[in-house]
Amino acid sequence: MRTTIRLDDDLLREAKAYAAATDRTLTRLVEDALREALVRRRQRAQRPKVELPTSGGGGLQPGVDLDNSAALWDLMDGLGDPS
Repeated sequence: MRTTIRLDDDLLREAKAYAAATDRTLTRLVEDALREALVRRRQRAQRPKVELPTSGGGGLQPGVDLDNSAALWDLMDGLGDPS
């Protein structure tokens, strides 16, 4: 089937060079790329959802700042006071 697609000039130039370097036509390169993208999409859809176990459910403790790694290490080592 014939169709028309619009590509960015730089992308087209790079795609043509890659197709030539891999001894393929531009059409074949585009077909291969679309097939690969569709396979990856199907594989992602088939992956089971991963649920990580959690405990407590209370969220962060008062005074805990996730942006301060030094303070977090102190808290984990029992050196800091989260309140």
